[in-house]
Amino acid sequence: MPIYETKPAAETGRRPNRLIHEKSPYLLQHAYNPVEWYPWDEEAFQKARDENKLIFLSIGYSTCHWCHVMEEESFEDEEVAALMNEAFVSIKVDREERPDIDSIYMTVAVMMIQSGGWPLNIIMTPDQKPVLAMTYIPKTTRFQRTGMLELIPRIQALWQEDPGKVLDSAEQVTTSLQKYSVVSAGEALQASLLESAYQGLSNQYDPVHGGFGSAPKFPTPHNLSYLLRYWMRSGDEDALIMVEATLRAMRFGGIYDQIGYGFHRYSTDAEWFAPHFEKMLYDQAMIGMAYSEAYLATGKAEFEKTAREIYAYVLRDMRDPKGGFYSAEDADSEGAEGKFYLWTSDEIRELLPEEEAAFVIDKFNLSESGNFTEGKAKGNIPHLSQALGEYAGRWEPIREKLFLEREKRIKPYKDDKVLTDWNGLMIASLSKAAQAFDEPEHAQAAQAAADFVLSEMRDENGRLLHRYRGGEVGIRGTVDDYAFLIWGLLELYETIFDAHYLTSAIELQSQLDEHFWDVTSGGYFQTADDGEELLTRIKKIDDSAIPSGNSIAMLNLLRLGSITANTDYIEQADRLSRAFSSMVTRFPHAYPQLLSGFNLALGPSYEVVIVGDPGAEDTQLMLAALRGDFNPNKVVLLRPESQHAAIVELAEFTKSMSSIDGKATAYVCANYYCQKPTTDIKVMKKLLRGEAHRK
Repeated sequence: MPIYETKPAAETGRRPNRLIHEKSPYLLQHAYNPVEWYPWDEEAFQKARDENKLIFLSIGYSTCHWCHVMEEESFEDEEVAALMNEAFVSIKVDREERPDIDSIYMTVAVMMIQSGGWPLNIIMTPDQKPVLAMTYIPKTTRFQRTGMLELIPRIQALWQEDPGKVLDSAEQVTTSLQKYSVVSAGEALQASLLESAYQGLSNQYDPVHGGFGSAPKFPTPHNLSYLLRYWMRSGDEDALIMVEATLRAMRFGGIYDQIGYGFHRYSTDAEWFAPHFEKMLYDQAMIGMAYSEAYLATGKAEFEKTAREIYAYVLRDMRDPKGGFYSAEDADSEGAEGKFYLWTSDEIRELLPEEEAAFVIDKFNLSESGNFTEGKAKGNIPHLSQALGEYAGRWEPIREKLFLEREKRIKPYKDDKVLTDWNGLMIASLSKAAQAFDEPEHAQAAQAAADFVLSEMRDENGRLLHRYRGGEVGIRGTVDDYAFLIWGLLELYETIFDAHYLTSAIELQSQLDEHFWDVTSGGYFQTADDGEELLTRIKKIDDSAIPSGNSIAMLNLLRLGSITANTDYIEQADRLSRAFSSMVTRFPHAYPQLLSGFNLALGPSYEVVIVGDPGAEDTQLMLAALRGDFNPNKVVLLRPESQHAAIVELAEFTKSMSSIDGKATAYVCANYYCQKPTTDIKVMKKLLRGEAHRK
């Protein structure tokens, strides 16, 4: 079910505004607002210049709860709309479609009001220079938060009476923004940063409920992936304890959809109980990776089970028929947040036999009065206090009954646009899971998504495009599109060993270097050098809701260097790390994904080439042995015996490698030194363990 399809004019009683021609579900949601919305285009800016009006820029996304609230409260209101139409040229932007625009003005918000979030509302001049930044604005003033009805006349009067003051302020903000965006290259990163990052995360860790910080609490799975790597390097069991406790608490909590699987966006409390109910594709991808890696690190089946459930949700509900993955599911249904996911005790008793109902009410902490109320939504969020253990088998058929009953409800809307960057994350995640669990379905899904993006989401020059929806592709790709997709392609290559995906990753890395690299200070800009000219070109490095494109690019460069033996990639990774070293040194725990790449750079790192018949049993057993251990600092290549194998063209160092006595043979290289080849799986694993653990 697509989200926010536009309604016929007869149903709304209004004529559509210019958003009616857009593809974004979020923009289409606003197509019948009485506000005369424009998309971000030259027509809007020219109108503002011609009529000497300020611009009201509103940025949000389709599953943003407070974006819905502000629309219903203000943008659907005739009185507010009349004021906006008189005072401003109003522009709507989907932050998922245009992360470049969002990044610029979110940086402005942080500079001006020391906070950010969505909806993000910016008052700016016709030349895009910001005057005022705000998040949610109520219709009328309350609790010291100025309302739209009061704010708009004040801004309009100031612009008419003293435009010079407004322009001076905008110029000052713009100058500060452009200085803020300049990052000078620093010294090399130091190994001590790994310990410093661990201490920073440890200080933020919640020992009672798991996770980091207090309410609201976000999953931040890249923190957990970093801690697993730190544990492997240092042997500090506390790092592993933090990972396990957090993953377990998240799985038990209301942030996890106990009935239909998948994780909600974040928890509004510190206990992981009451979620903000939207579901994002990137969360499923990154959290799924964390559970898959935790399974490899610990061997605990509970982590495998949760990871498999996450992917079951994604493949069931978030997959486009052409192979790509949709972006998100809304938090709201029937005008109420969370209503789709809530249950009353009476509903449970009506649906299930007495003993089964009592089991669910007891184990999943349902109360007669309900444990959650939000606006028009009231009921129970099912959640666990502890693992089901011996009762897990009893629960599954009951869960299936509840799921089928829930499917009859009015569902939250789905944002069915396909984004290149988020699909890259899911390709990487599914590929990792396919290896960890020996699950062909995951590999096939990752391959289908990669094929879709590579074939459908590029322009005539082979450059990546950002968004696909309804048969139409558009919007220039950003650094995240390139970095995340390259990551996915590298993981996919190591899953199915089709060199086509490695070739594509190398081609895309070349485009990224050519069009996004900062030749002066290093690092990758968010936008290409031949893209739309915006207020400034941002370089992002912070690993927040998802890792930054620069952090993933560093990991990709190191892996490409190992796979191809081309040290140019490794030198580029070093330059990238130096570009942001001053920032990383100040707050290392804010950059866990970048430091995961740095951990790989420090080594020990491994290149493993398996020479053998890809379909032969001994080759598959050797690969399975490699995949059964947690060793993220390795790359694996499969070299068929044929001298014409495609991998030989991409990794020339494999040309002289051959099998011993026709058996699958492992060549293990560690820290630029190669060991004697072996056909013995135990010897191969010993070579990897010799330096891989606790260094």
